[in-house]
Amino acid sequence: MKQCVEHFLAAVWGQLTAVYQQESKRITDLKEQSRLQAGIFQYLKVAWKKGKSPNGTILIDVYEPFSWSDSSYKVEAGPYIQEFTNVHHIEELFSALCTKIEAMFQSEQYGPRFFDYRFQVVLEFEDDKTVFQYQKELLNNRKLESTKQVLATFIETKVKAELPVRPSDNDEFFFAQYLVNPHFFHQTAEEVEPLIHRLQEKHRANKERLDQWIYYYTMAFKHWAEEHFLTHYFEQTGDYMKEWVLITEDPVQQLEQEKLDFFLYVALKIGQKEPATRLEYLELAKQLGSQQAADYLEKGSGRFESIRKRDVFQGQANDILQTIDIRVMVEEEAAYREALCYINQLLKEGFPKGYKLTLKSKAKNYLPIKKLAKSKLHQFFANCLEFPNLFPLLADYAQLAMEEFAWYQDVEPSEKSAMPGTYAVLGLGLSSRDYFTLVQRYMLLVDTEHQSVQDPYAEAFLEAHGLSVEIMPVFVAILLGASESAKPLKAIDIRELDLLVALRQELEKKEDYQRAFALYRIFGSSKKLAQRLKQESAPIKDELEKLLQWMDS
Repeated sequence: MKQCVEHFLAAVWGQLTAVYQQESKRITDLKEQSRLQAGIFQYLKVAWKKGKSPNGTILIDVYEPFSWSDSSYKVEAGPYIQEFTNVHHIEELFSALCTKIEAMFQSEQYGPRFFDYRFQVVLEFEDDKTVFQYQKELLNNRKLESTKQVLATFIETKVKAELPVRPSDNDEFFFAQYLVNPHFFHQTAEEVEPLIHRLQEKHRANKERLDQWIYYYTMAFKHWAEEHFLTHYFEQTGDYMKEWVLITEDPVQQLEQEKLDFFLYVALKIGQKEPATRLEYLELAKQLGSQQAADYLEKGSGRFESIRKRDVFQGQANDILQTIDIRVMVEEEAAYREALCYINQLLKEGFPKGYKLTLKSKAKNYLPIKKLAKSKLHQFFANCLEFPNLFPLLADYAQLAMEEFAWYQDVEPSEKSAMPGTYAVLGLGLSSRDYFTLVQRYMLLVDTEHQSVQDPYAEAFLEAHGLSVEIMPVFVAILLGASESAKPLKAIDIRELDLLVALRQELEKKEDYQRAFALYRIFGSSKKLAQRLKQESAPIKDELEKLLQWMDS
């Protein structure tokens, strides 16, 4: 080995071992390391750049660096660097570096959880005109087999096992990474989807865990798509708004159908969380010659009636993009009836409930409820509510559409997000007492931790119907259906004895925390209710005392 190579390696090794020793101590002290994480370190990049110093600088990255970061460990090179006079010397350096790293990687000198089962070595050498780059992946086959066994056990005991058994959040992060790793799974929907679906079903009743799992596999799929698939056929241009541009050579000849099929599957799964990315990936697959992608973009999966045309209305639906387009040709009841029948038929057949609707209509009606987004979807249902004969159809729609932990896509995820069925249910509740039961069902189902558009509904409801003994059950349901951040109502002052009795009787059926919340929304603080109590005499005072006890409990 040439002396210049020895000196270069010595400089790298001095810095690298210092970093690894420090990191080894940190890893040993970790208490929450996932069983699925074979090891932490899987990358080393050594680079030499001339720069402004006499002999240049050696840069060492122990994690794969981001393009915008500068976190390299830096070592000033010595005069030996002048002896690297041709490419053979650089190749000898890379070979020696790989040999030295391989010995360290295969050993457990830094502990069994220090290195991953694979390790990428990169050498970059920059002279005046050229950048030489070499890379090699090392495998620890013993650790790979051990990781496969751990993963198989995890799937049987944590993924496939019946509830209440669930994987930990930390384990799920690494599990998602393995799903797109060819060392552990074939990249096919048939192999991956049942496992993803199983965990989704396990977390169905826990929105935080469900969202987290969707986020984990979405990020893993995006990494696979952009680092291991698209880069073979496209190049990225632009600094901020990056765009994929097809490589000029014809890539379709070399494209494996199985990989393209998996990319389409990935696009659809990502679309649950990132509709814009789904659309982008399908467009890219179309550029690669995928007729399936073209069909998805034009008419969806083919499972649903993608186009319906009548004299008074036109409808178009795409379940893959989760969109419905409605065009009202004539502003009359018949047009909206046809549109509702079309949408209801789609939902009955399994069309995604959290769709986005586009509307072409001259009528622009909206519900008198603060906080509701003035979207096309909202406009459509408010237009339908102008025709009382359509109320039964709207109620049918609401029953089909309502689903906990689901949201329309008419707005970006925000405080204006609404559960499917929201506009129809709230509108029907304002329009007719016949649909109070539907309103109560909605309020029991709505996710009060993550949705707040229903908070102002109580005031709109009182404006429409007033308050009576008969209405009290639905009114209390509306109060309890509000989010935790809902404020006390401004336009309510219950003075009548029969209303106070009806309120108390309805709250007797509820839990303590529900009683306190409903009373807070009616009276504000317990201090305000106590002041009111001082002004009253029996029997109203007796009823208020019972309510005050619930507020203070």
